[in-house]
Amino acid sequence: MSAVSGTVMVMDMVGRAARRRETALADLDETERAARGQFFTPTAVAKIMARLLKVPDHGVVRVLDPGAGSGMLTATLVSHLATVTPSLRVHVTAVEDDTSLLPALRETLDDCSVLGAETRLIAEDYVSWAVTSDERFDLVIQNPPYHKLRVDSTADVLLRNAGIVVPNIYAGFMALAARQLTPGGQMVAITPRSWMNGTYYESFRRGLLDRAAIDAIHTFASRSSVFGDMGVLQESIIVSVTSNAIQGPVRLYSSVDQASETAERIVPGNQVVTPDFVFVPASRSDADAVSWMASATRTLADLGLTVSTGRVVDFRSRDLLRHSPDQPCSPMIYPANIVERTVQHPRTRLRKPQWFAIDSTTASKLLVPAGVYVLVKRFSSKEEKRRIVAAVWDDDRAPAFDNKLNYIHRAGHGLDPGLARGLAIWLNSTRVDDYFRVFSGHTQVNATDLRHMRFPSHAELLELARTNSDIDIAVEQLFAARRKAA
Repeated sequence: MSAVSGTVMVMDMVGRAARRRETALADLDETERAARGQFFTPTAVAKIMARLLKVPDHGVVRVLDPGAGSGMLTATLVSHLATVTPSLRVHVTAVEDDTSLLPALRETLDDCSVLGAETRLIAEDYVSWAVTSDERFDLVIQNPPYHKLRVDSTADVLLRNAGIVVPNIYAGFMALAARQLTPGGQMVAITPRSWMNGTYYESFRRGLLDRAAIDAIHTFASRSSVFGDMGVLQESIIVSVTSNAIQGPVRLYSSVDQASETAERIVPGNQVVTPDFVFVPASRSDADAVSWMASATRTLADLGLTVSTGRVVDFRSRDLLRHSPDQPCSPMIYPANIVERTVQHPRTRLRKPQWFAIDSTTASKLLVPAGVYVLVKRFSSKEEKRRIVAAVWDDDRAPAFDNKLNYIHRAGHGLDPGLARGLAIWLNSTRVDDYFRVFSGHTQVNATDLRHMRFPSHAELLELARTNSDIDIAVEQLFAARRKAA
């Protein structure tokens, strides 16, 4: 085969795989696809992933594609290897249990065979197959399914019996695939960012990072374009790891979407991997945000403070919610009561009940003692430019806080008003919001995230509270003064 004809075949193979992806996507039942958590990899994303894998220029390489779907990732990787390392012998194992996709996947594997790859299709559930397989692979490329694991489901039981505790199936796929790597083997996966921080994924995160080192991360600024043809709004990230490797520098790539120009930078590994979470300082401004935050040395615990999630889940307390205080009631505070960093109550424009009936049997469990608290929205609305939105609640009535709010308190009781104001100013600053976006893999702000965040000292927070300046100016002045003193 000539070099020209080989190149044409490679390009045609990727094109055919892309058409199969589109056909499979059109033919799938939406309800079934959602239940399976299937998100088919676009061609441009598959090419980014293939280029992240480091391969030898000769010998044999064993490739695994768990949850292969119609075979887009396999086709792209095999075509990439045929182009850059034509003398490499490639053995591919594709695992897929969706019978509606198997014909398309078989056609893709047949194309790979024409290019010289040895292929094998495992028509089984990947989790069930992997927990009993002793096979090892040099390369894993995957776009795992995404759905919550139901406790005591078959997959949950199999994973737990294998010592893998995860809240979502995608992390189970990643954990199993990492175990199937040969020493020095590499895995590249596109997943949500959620595994990189938070307590839900702590066990998985520590297990993965104990087993492998992060080589590269690719982030996308747009949350709507990566899987846009499936109507998915998800913060996706591509990560590459090497098994049994010591953590070294990490290559960070960033682009608006899979089709736009990519920026690249290399950072020390300790600026990315920490004991608590994985930072993704993809740009210089991200790195500056992390560096700047190093000036804040306190946690909430250091300040003697705690953060909790609001106690009231409204649909479980419907019988206690009131639209008017026609009996003894407490204020009922929702995220929508926070307007322009202040708490408005009652807010008549809201359809939600603004009052919580005081019931002797439930009040002690659901109400918070009267006092001053800092409220932080767990979910920011689409109109808000910032992830973190905080406000001070100050009232002599015991409030009921909705479950979609976090509240900062001292041992279950209110705060000093000055301290509360200083905390709210700090949390609402641009610097803190920039920092939060670097380390958080969520579009929400969880109590755990706030516990891990850094704050100024007690005295500095009180100083912030006394300022009449713009929030961002006040925060900059505070740290400028500190640097000058140092």
